[in-house]
Amino acid sequence: MLTSIGLRGRSRERDQLERLIRDVRSGRSRVLVLRGEAGTGKSALLDYLVDQAPATRVVRAAGVEPETELAYSAVQQLVAPLLPYLDRLPEPQRAALSTALGLSAGRPPEALLIGLAVLGLLAEAAVDQPLVVVVDDAQWLDRMSEVILTFVARRLDAESVALVFAARTPADETLLTGLPELRVEGLPEADARALLDTVLPGLADARVRDRIVAETRGNPLALLELPRGTDPAFGFGIPAADSVAGHLEQAFGRRIAALPPQTRTLLLAAAVEPVGNVPLLWRAAELLGVGAEAAGPAEAAGLVEIGARVRFRHPLARSAAWHGADPAQLRAVHRALAEATDAGEDPDRRAWHRGHAAAGPDEEVAGELESSAGRALSRGGRAAAAAFLERAAELTPEPGRRATRMLAAARARLASGGAAAVPDLLAAAEQGPLDALARATVERLRAQIAFVLNTGREVVPPLIEAAGRLESLDPAAARETYLSAVGAAINAGRFGADDLRLAVDAAAGSLAGVSLAAGTLAAGSPAPGSVAAGSLAGDVEPAGLLLASLVTWAREGHTAAVPAFRRALAAVPADAELDLLWLTGMLVHEVFDDEAFLERTEQAVTSARAAGALSRLPGALTFRSTALIHAGRFADASDLIDEAAALARATGAAPHPASGSILAAYRGKIGEALAMIDELSREARAGGAGWLLGVAGYSRAVLHNGHGDYAAALAAAREAAAYEDLAILQWSLGELVEAAARSGATEEAAQARDRLVARAAAVGTPWARGVRAMADALVGDAEDDYRAAVEAFGAGRLTLSLARARLLYGEWLRRANRRAEARDQLRPAYEAFSTMGAEGFAERAGRELTAMGETVRKRSAGTPAELTAQESQIARLAAAGRTNPEIAAVLFLSPRTVEWHLRKVFTKLGVTSRRDLPAAVGRVP
Repeated sequence: MLTSIGLRGRSRERDQLERLIRDVRSGRSRVLVLRGEAGTGKSALLDYLVDQAPATRVVRAAGVEPETELAYSAVQQLVAPLLPYLDRLPEPQRAALSTALGLSAGRPPEALLIGLAVLGLLAEAAVDQPLVVVVDDAQWLDRMSEVILTFVARRLDAESVALVFAARTPADETLLTGLPELRVEGLPEADARALLDTVLPGLADARVRDRIVAETRGNPLALLELPRGTDPAFGFGIPAADSVAGHLEQAFGRRIAALPPQTRTLLLAAAVEPVGNVPLLWRAAELLGVGAEAAGPAEAAGLVEIGARVRFRHPLARSAAWHGADPAQLRAVHRALAEATDAGEDPDRRAWHRGHAAAGPDEEVAGELESSAGRALSRGGRAAAAAFLERAAELTPEPGRRATRMLAAARARLASGGAAAVPDLLAAAEQGPLDALARATVERLRAQIAFVLNTGREVVPPLIEAAGRLESLDPAAARETYLSAVGAAINAGRFGADDLRLAVDAAAGSLAGVSLAAGTLAAGSPAPGSVAAGSLAGDVEPAGLLLASLVTWAREGHTAAVPAFRRALAAVPADAELDLLWLTGMLVHEVFDDEAFLERTEQAVTSARAAGALSRLPGALTFRSTALIHAGRFADASDLIDEAAALARATGAAPHPASGSILAAYRGKIGEALAMIDELSREARAGGAGWLLGVAGYSRAVLHNGHGDYAAALAAAREAAAYEDLAILQWSLGELVEAAARSGATEEAAQARDRLVARAAAVGTPWARGVRAMADALVGDAEDDYRAAVEAFGAGRLTLSLARARLLYGEWLRRANRRAEARDQLRPAYEAFSTMGAEGFAERAGRELTAMGETVRKRSAGTPAELTAQESQIARLAAAGRTNPEIAAVLFLSPRTVEWHLRKVFTKLGVTSRRDLPAAVGRVP
């Protein structure tokens, strides 16, 4: 072990680490990030933590700067000792982790499925013995390891696992941001002076000492390293606090430069070889003509320790050895390491070394790197694949092949989430000869980057241009790109009306020559430029049919588009559902298909879970939660919204805000709901997302109608219904009819009714019949229409709409002084709203019952103790018959944590088995 820089003045840090170990031994999990600038002693604290855990299993890994582009590098270090527990994992998780680590072949796994596997592996290992996982230099983790380990850190709870990171103070936020932190600062002044005394002679000027302590801010490594080789009696320049790391690296560089040449070469090889493999280092050293005796001066200087593994005194010493080498030396070391690496055991690291050893174009090496990229993609390592492909392209001598590889690197970068790097790669690809299809692909990728960064109107023109280039080269890709352009314009809503017309006109032209079966999308004779439609018949893909239906909707209106919407929805197969869910989820509203609304969204979530498509799961959860809201299942919808938010935190993505605002509006807590809706409005305006402004307006109208504030509801619904926002318009029109009719704005109510009835008239579903009857009832005040609305909604699956229809009918009956009949409608409405948690509507129904002399008792939570949100989720899933592993997979927890929470649920609810849960969960708020 290297000589420690000491734990002088670290009582606070030691206490926290000792408490962490106690918690882990008692059965709890703990996560901690030691955060501080270079040299503050984070690694020494990790060593102290390990020394305090003799009765636990310890696994360690470290981020290494040269390995930041190699997928799963740190994860592999951590899980290798735990692979005996791999067979305890569920098959999908076991397969995903085995594929990621190259242990077996399989479909490219999703990162978060691998994360769930790593979480399960740690939990299983901790069953036998508490586990301490230490990750040093987390700022240099490869991207995939960072995603996976952050996911694990956010889900640990009751597994007897400690996960402790050490990371430098970041300039920007990272995925680790938000985890529990312990800031590691400089030493207190007295301890800093005492440490300085160990390296400064007693004759050093006191003012020099004062300056060193002040300007290093007590940084232990700076106190030890910067005075070396200087004459403190006369003073010397100490760097400003914000450049301590740079000056420390320079100090290490000066010490390395004073070593013998062969020792410097050995240190360089150790720095470039990232995993500390001692046999590999000695094989490379032999190829470089360096003997074992070269290690002595480096070890004597305290720069490195070569034992079971190679370990540098500090990462800055590694950086100094690496960055201080000239290019020729660095290439020679990479060449030796490549030759020393077994091509059968580690072909990718060998190719990586060969790629950096090449001084100029080399097709053989470029081919190896391309093969490594393919293996990385098969394991889900898109960022690593991009890095391999970029270097392969740089080494490719033939211009055309170079451009093709650069284009492949751009695709991999975009798929990995690195959109910012793609424009430069595309520009490099364009320097080589590209055929027409490749050039069109470049344009499409540029448009896709814009769409990823901004789904509003700004991306519509480049998407249209890219689609136009693709028309003669790849018609299907052209239609998919036009669909993205139309989708971006739809999302822009009121801000993108002109862009929608441009996209639709361009898309119509691309569809004009498509041969489809009988009929047109419009009723009667097709208008000029309308698009013929029919069955698939091998002529056009589902995306093309969806595009054709939207063209007709935009040009000829809702009624003309309904048949096309139906045909397009019927044509979308289950395996395409996730890709097209954003659109099919909207179109089921346009055809008033409540069965499809619920079944498609459920299928989408099930498919995403089964396939491990966790990057697509948040979108599926959002659409499913909206369906559950209208089915009256608020608690289940809330669970899915929370799950989507947890996924977003794990991936760094932003969750879709629409369903949360709608749920808050129906729950009826005014302050909470308005805050969420106002935030949605601000985000929508800032991002140019007019469709989301429609969602915000609809949500406000729901909230105010629920509380009987019809004037406020009218203003909100009037604004929302002024725009043709797909899916949202019909909901907004329903709120507008109710608010206007109850505000005495009879003419406005009639106009909104006519618009809504025209949309529902072309459809014969229970949902459409109920909407039409309710609008007629509110305007015409006819009992037959109220009764028809209740009957129609009762035949469908939208429980929320049925409860609202009963409320309106009951209010009408009370005004008619038919109290007994009014109670028959108002009681079930009140019970339904109360059970759902729709507080505003429940209070409105309760006021009506109270006015008739009824005693209305608020529903009691009825639990011995309040369940937390996570306990409620687990309780409901267990009551639905899910096993602990199934619940763990749904909530991204380990089965051990689920079991621990269930024990607490049983105690709080006063039950002793799962058989008792369904009745008890009915009382959970």
